[in-house]
Amino acid sequence: MRPFLLGLALALTLPPFPFGPLAPLVLLPLLRGGFWTGFWAGVGFWALHLIWLPQSFGALFGPWGVAPFVPLVLVKALSFGLLFALTPTPLARVGGWVVLEWLTEQGELAFPWGLLGYALVEAPGRVLAAWGGVYLLSLLVLLLALALRGPRLRPWALALWALLWLLPLPRAGGDRVALLVQGNVNPLEKTLGDLGEEVYPRLTARGLAAHPEAALVVWPETAVWRIPEGVEALLAGRPLLTGLNLFGPNRAVLYQEGRILAHYDKTRLVPFGERFPFRAALGGVYGFFFRAFGLGELWDRTPGEAVRPLGPYGAMICYESVFPSVARGLVRQGAQVLVLLTNDAWFGPSFGGLQHFAMGRLRAVETGRWLLRAGNDGVTASVDPYGRVVARIPAHTEGYLAAPFAFGSGRTPYLLLGDLPVLGLALTLWLLGLRLKMRLPGWRNR
Repeated sequence: MRPFLLGLALALTLPPFPFGPLAPLVLLPLLRGGFWTGFWAGVGFWALHLIWLPQSFGALFGPWGVAPFVPLVLVKALSFGLLFALTPTPLARVGGWVVLEWLTEQGELAFPWGLLGYALVEAPGRVLAAWGGVYLLSLLVLLLALALRGPRLRPWALALWALLWLLPLPRAGGDRVALLVQGNVNPLEKTLGDLGEEVYPRLTARGLAAHPEAALVVWPETAVWRIPEGVEALLAGRPLLTGLNLFGPNRAVLYQEGRILAHYDKTRLVPFGERFPFRAALGGVYGFFFRAFGLGELWDRTPGEAVRPLGPYGAMICYESVFPSVARGLVRQGAQVLVLLTNDAWFGPSFGGLQHFAMGRLRAVETGRWLLRAGNDGVTASVDPYGRVVARIPAHTEGYLAAPFAFGSGRTPYLLLGDLPVLGLALTLWLLGLRLKMRLPGWRNR
């Protein structure tokens, strides 16, 4: 029962919950224990961290929408159990935990949720992500927990942790304005073909009348089937960055003065949402759930070949914002501002959309770029290169946002070096922890 409760408490230290400052204290007792400690802590952690899945899918699809939740939680809990079994000392566990987080970003089933570094999203110390990404923040949280181990609390460790929450940040002025449009269209109706396309020109006209200084217009993911007729006159020479709902790729396009200047197809597709792994073996299972959800027959979307910016704009599409490698790739190829097109209406009444938003904020810090986020039903916001939310509008309603931003050209250490330094350090800590166990027989998670 105790590991399960610790897992629940650990989930409360990640967004959108406000208990990030307690993360090292919660982790401290989880630096010891074996497989079953990790498994039950994982059950508690993932059951709460991913509770948005049955909340949102149940509201959208009825009772069958809850079905994927239990197997997902058990698989993720099993990964925690294996982590704890393979890290017999606290030092090994610190390194192994970061390695496990990095592995969740890799492969066909990549699902990089639940990273400990996101406990620092609301802390000014998140700026350290510019040096080593979210995995550096995870390592810091774990090392602080390790430093607190012992018969007495170490004041220097507490002072260092407090500094991460009190660090003053410089201002980041935005000298441009983008109009971000939030259509609030029902996601099921979008899937069945009714995109509510008239919403976007109408809101754009209203927004540009109120904010003629806007130099860019952004519509969300899969906003329209095609560029609406007459939009050139509405835009009056401004570029439009929008998602297109095509039958194959999930596409973002940059449109200006009657023509599409560039397009980008989403490369990181949602497993079991936009693509269906092992379809040859699981085709009957997929068909059953498609019918139960009332979606008809769904087919895999076509992934893009490579990450590439649209002129100065680094477009990310929904799920891609949780992958540090996508934002880093866009900026390394010349993107001067990040633009996220998303349709978080799928999260329904749950906190999943806020969780997704919080994770994407660190992409701005890692790359040193402004982030413009246009969501179908929210969160629609502007985030500065220090991860601060400088403007946003209420979710779940039609609206528009005059979002400040600026073009950037600098290079953060993370842009130059990526994940390798932190991953190498994590692997070193894991190996050192294993060697310590071998040199001190009988030591197990002391």
